[in-house]
Amino acid sequence: MGGGQLAHFQQALDKRREQGIFRSLRPKLEGTDFYSNDYLGLAQNKAFQHYLLGQVQNNPALLAGSTGSRLISGNSAVAVHTEEFIAHQHQYDSALLFSSGYNANLALFSTLPGRQNTIIVDEHIHRSVHDACCITHAKKIKFKHNDLISLEEKLSKIQGNCYIGIESLYSMEGDFAPIQKIVELAEQYNAHLIVDEAHCFGVLGYGLVNENQLQDRVLATVITYGKALGAHGAAILSSRLIKDYLINFASPFIYTTSAQDVQWNSVKAGYDFLKIHPELALELQHNITFFRKQGLQSPSSESSPVQAIVIPDNHQLQLLQKTLSEKGMLTYAVYSPTVKEGTERLRICLHNFNTEEDIIELATTIREIM
Repeated sequence: MGGGQLAHFQQALDKRREQGIFRSLRPKLEGTDFYSNDYLGLAQNKAFQHYLLGQVQNNPALLAGSTGSRLISGNSAVAVHTEEFIAHQHQYDSALLFSSGYNANLALFSTLPGRQNTIIVDEHIHRSVHDACCITHAKKIKFKHNDLISLEEKLSKIQGNCYIGIESLYSMEGDFAPIQKIVELAEQYNAHLIVDEAHCFGVLGYGLVNENQLQDRVLATVITYGKALGAHGAAILSSRLIKDYLINFASPFIYTTSAQDVQWNSVKAGYDFLKIHPELALELQHNITFFRKQGLQSPSSESSPVQAIVIPDNHQLQLLQKTLSEKGMLTYAVYSPTVKEGTERLRICLHNFNTEEDIIELATTIREIM
């Protein structure tokens, strides 16, 4: 294919370079981690690694490939047992495993809503949900972030089946959804609520649905394991009816090779490890509280591991991240269109392993630049 036919690709990339928002893959950086989702440090926890290693040594077959989708040759006793275990832990009737949270959301929102249905999503919900809505035949509407008045206004105009999509903890804002009030609105207007707990699980126990005992009032909950659990994969928690429907109609489940059993085993092991190490979450909350005492302005919740510092000046934001990086502090600058133009921000992720000295240096540098 001639270069002229692909010129628009190059033009789009050149524009991003000019704007300073060109994305590229690079080796993992060395420094003080204020940017990963490893909130409880399990991805680097030596005790957890040895725990997993011992299980693999006792059962090397865990490392074998699954050989196919779970509907053909890829199902296993480990996968089935892990799903039963997860469902029991979260007090749901059933759980269905996926290779990632992205695929889990893709399955839910592209499969459950039908052609005559409506999906109402928080405007800051994860991109995976928006992508799923592009696949489904349902109509998608956005409501203002965490705005109950905006949500009710949308709900009051809907006829037919309606699905509401929210996150319990938003990964760019670092704030929690008013989940109790949203559940009440969903029930008032006979809507089905789906909650993504990706950034809340492990940080606040098993998430807000579990903490508030809303299992019977939420249609489905998505739990992901690549963040606080330091593993990979996800589970959709729901009724047996919803699980069976997804198994029969969800393309992201049907047409993908199952993960290896070592992944599912790591998920179960993570739950077990967190039970015997409750101090990990307590250490994280201590660091979050300590960071909040540094006096930086942030729209994020006082108990969120994600703390956003809004800097609607791309030059200043780039300078700040560069200065922090030169001092060995790894943060993540978020530009539009990932966030709305004018709300660009430095996204800071706090962990249980960050020291008070690290946090003081981070906050001091931010104040100096700003």
